[in-house]
Amino acid sequence: MKIRMIAALGVSLFALAAPVAAPAHFILQQPKSWVVENVLGDPQKGGPCGVTAANPGTPTGDITALTGGDMLHIKVKETIYHPGFYRIALAVLDRAELPADPEDTTKEGPRGPVSVSGKVDPNPKPPVLVDGLWMHHERKPAQEWETDIKLPNINCDHCTIQIIQFMEEHGVNADGRFTYHHCADLKITANPKLPIDRAWPGQAKAKKAKTGT
Repeated sequence: MKIRMIAALGVSLFALAAPVAAPAHFILQQPKSWVVENVLGDPQKGGPCGVTAANPGTPTGDITALTGGDMLHIKVKETIYHPGFYRIALAVLDRAELPADPEDTTKEGPRGPVSVSGKVDPNPKPPVLVDGLWMHHERKPAQEWETDIKLPNINCDHCTIQIIQFMEEHGVNADGRFTYHHCADLKITANPKLPIDRAWPGQAKAKKAKTGT
């Protein structure tokens, strides 16, 4: 009995001496996620859209129809707090177009690297729509974040909007390192009254196919 008590005490003291970086999770509330999320928002660790080999998720089949040039409402709920920021990107032809997770700066922690900061582009270009969004360093449980972003005037039958969270003061995750990921499937139809945004993949080719030039 004494041996068991000593062993248990040793484990408790070790846990106090070597704190584990707290997890962070968020739920994509709008637009509708491409995969079924649980109460914490999982799956979300693997890039580019949350799923991993161990947690492949269940696709919802939801596709949000939109018009090019319109505003898209984004709403997330941070179910477990962690300091950091969010980034929104758009893949038009293939999810492989989505950018790599933010470049990170780290420090050495008791159990390996711990994130200090993530690189933010102050002048984002396609495929990134918004970077450094909702930067926060104050604990607010169940914090909800909302914004409207302007969509490019493009045509895509099945494109992907990606919302990621970069976490500061976080240990390395096996799948996503310091980033959590959510995606939603979109169908965007260009507004004929607006010029096509040719900065996005496939738009010049689509124009030629329609005009025969």
